[in-house]
Amino acid sequence: MQSENGVDQAKDRVLDAALGHVAFDGWSEVTLKAAIADSGVAVGLARALFPRGGVDLAVAYHQRGNAAMRAELALRDLGSLRYRDRIALAVRLRLEAISDPEAVRRGTAMFALPQHAAEGARLIWGTADAIWVAMGDSSTDINWYTKRITLSAVYGSTVLYWLGDDSAGHSATWEFLDRRIENVMAIEKLKSGVRENAFVKAMMAGPLKGLEKLRGLRMPPDFRGDLPGGPPG
Repeated sequence: MQSENGVDQAKDRVLDAALGHVAFDGWSEVTLKAAIADSGVAVGLARALFPRGGVDLAVAYHQRGNAAMRAELALRDLGSLRYRDRIALAVRLRLEAISDPEAVRRGTAMFALPQHAAEGARLIWGTADAIWVAMGDSSTDINWYTKRITLSAVYGSTVLYWLGDDSAGHSATWEFLDRRIENVMAIEKLKSGVRENAFVKAMMAGPLKGLEKLRGLRMPPDFRGDLPGGPPG
């Protein structure tokens, strides 16, 4: 019986072999067949590891990037950085973990298709969640969701910019990323100011008091499997 470690190794071998074919055949059944042949992994095992074919290959490649980012972040002294710089570093490390831009370009095109759009959204959400977890996010209310939604938008737009960036060292991408994060920080500052506004406080204590129920918002059990992570509690 194959050990769990052996299964992981087999999965990595198929994925590594697939990267040599993605540029020509995309994340497809053709790529999976070629990867199985090149990797030497048993067909039955490979099919079990990637039951949806090319889609599962693309998902595995994305998740590999998330793991590389988490490992690199664990080596960094995040406490010495400003909060916005921590987020920028995490996004940058995630992009630098991409070993093959063409694989990402092909994946972006595939996940833009209607039948795969939900999967693509889950992957981006998973990256945003991984970053916030690495940042030590402990929010349990509506902020848990808004943080991930906002960062998903930042990450998604930055990936698209990065794919078309031919500047030296991707300097234009990092400037773009800084601008996006600056926008996010401005929104957070505005939200904070609104919360401290005396009029808003009075409204929340009166006519809008019912909105505080949102603090108890939780993801239904059957929905939590679709989006990685979930508010603690």
